[in-house]
Amino acid sequence: MQVAKDKSISLAFNNCPLSGRKITKTRLHFILDSLILEAEFIEAMVNSRLKKILMQYSSAIVLFLFQYAAVQAQNQQFVPDSIAVKTINEISFAKHVAILASDEFKGRKPFTIGEVKSINYLKTEFEKLGLRPGNGDSFFQQVPMVDIKSVPEGQLVIKGAGGTVSANYLTEFVAGTKHVLQKVGLASSPIVFAGYGIVAPEYNWNDYAGLDVKGKTVVVMINDPGLRDSTLFKGKNMTYYGRWTYKFEEAARQGAAGILIIHDDIPAGYPWSVVRSGWSKSKLQLETPDQNKSRALVEGWISMDIAKQMLKLAGKNENLLSMATKRGFKPVDLGLTTSLTINTTIKRSVSNNVLAVIPGVKRPDEALIYSAHWDHFGVGEIVKGDSVYHGAVDNATGVAALLEIAAAFKQSPTPPQRSILFISFTGEEQGLLGSEYYASHPVFSVEKSVADINMDMMGLAGKTKDIVVYGYGQSDLEDYAKASAAKQGRVIVPDPVPSSGLYYRSDHFNFAKVGIPSFFSGSGVDNVQHGKAYGMKQADEYIKTRYHSPQDNFDPTTWDMEGMVEDVRLLFDMGYQMSLETRFPVWKAGSEFKKIREKTGN
Repeated sequence: MQVAKDKSISLAFNNCPLSGRKITKTRLHFILDSLILEAEFIEAMVNSRLKKILMQYSSAIVLFLFQYAAVQAQNQQFVPDSIAVKTINEISFAKHVAILASDEFKGRKPFTIGEVKSINYLKTEFEKLGLRPGNGDSFFQQVPMVDIKSVPEGQLVIKGAGGTVSANYLTEFVAGTKHVLQKVGLASSPIVFAGYGIVAPEYNWNDYAGLDVKGKTVVVMINDPGLRDSTLFKGKNMTYYGRWTYKFEEAARQGAAGILIIHDDIPAGYPWSVVRSGWSKSKLQLETPDQNKSRALVEGWISMDIAKQMLKLAGKNENLLSMATKRGFKPVDLGLTTSLTINTTIKRSVSNNVLAVIPGVKRPDEALIYSAHWDHFGVGEIVKGDSVYHGAVDNATGVAALLEIAAAFKQSPTPPQRSILFISFTGEEQGLLGSEYYASHPVFSVEKSVADINMDMMGLAGKTKDIVVYGYGQSDLEDYAKASAAKQGRVIVPDPVPSSGLYYRSDHFNFAKVGIPSFFSGSGVDNVQHGKAYGMKQADEYIKTRYHSPQDNFDPTTWDMEGMVEDVRLLFDMGYQMSLETRFPVWKAGSEFKKIREKTGN
């Protein structure tokens, strides 16, 4: 096959009007490889004979295509990076998604055969593209982790003078522990309702003021006060204080023995089924010197129905939840206790981030970073007859985008002046673990890291007039996005559901925490044919019926990937512009990350 391909290239090159000028043998090799890739993918999807036909008539096909391309090249002005941009296409994008989301990859959970297949697939694809290892002489960065499977013994029991409330595991509560112990438990732990469980001096808010929670269990609400009162915090734009991860961290700092978050669909941004699926399986965490003994013994969630029953047992009503949204709220001892025992199965191992780099030709010590997590939830609870959590949208699409952008940079007429680092993280679904580890063990120093462009869950709304920017107003990376969007006749818009706090829910957040300007976007919602209502419906439908479930699978017959590809091209264009510059993007005034970056001298 290689000999036949080389003959095809030579014949096409010798007969191409622009040979040696705009079109090179390298380009011809690339185009023919792309054609064969398309044929292979189509054959795999529909069992066609196109690949055989392509191989048989490859010389004629390539010659025709390039004679046609030559004529077109003489009749139009080419955008300098147009060849690179067009490298990003639906066929190769779909191929990557189909493979990564297949049953064979077993849901891509760390520590499993799914990890082995995923990281080796990425390594192989980066090598095919001609990228170099991103971590010295290795494509991998080892991330030491602990895998803990927490299983509560029976029900969560809440007792008061007037009786008992019992919650059933998975349907009404979930709970686990980060302590690396075989058994932990709460025994008649006093329950305190601590509002949102937030300590935020900059917003003059302290739900723990005057409260000693040592040995106690705190019950808190999800999100932050701005959701109900636009004059508080950042209004409907959720801050990190609204995230469940923060609430667990703050409860630990306060010395609580346990913490239970009250689930509510709208403030959480997802239904109870998402909580259930995430907590029904083992959970990963980074290895720590103290074996996570600084965390609360028990961390978990309770349903809104159980929360209401609990308040009733305490002689309170639901107004207490509303009162907690107002400034000046004081925590309430509910006069109740809770007991729960959790048994664990512990496994230690090493997972891997995957890193590849294109060295900059002038400033190789500076790095523009593209990131996308490869991991998902593996094999778990059966839902509608399927137990493999495929993670097609979340996040095979992001990994596919990473590979497409790497291919585009390799085809750029002008090579990047700065290094381009491509990272696919482990452990995102378990709490952004791989990116947390990288941020504290970076390959390129923080001060020389130009920016991070993160890709997570490319949308299914089709081709849109807009592209959503999460954390709108954070940095001038938005200005690059605006310019790149304008080239496509599009505009950038803020998150239509800012209360979901998506800016704090993916790997770029760990870059932001150390000061590196970070960009995270989502596909637009204003579909070019069907409008905004259609786009919002697609996003809402995905969250309600497929997100973090086995139903997040790849279906080439129904997926509209035109919008995804256009988004990937936009993100490439953003980075391509930055790769040729000397300036460093900056955080905008008012960003909580601005002062952190300024300490690095950028």
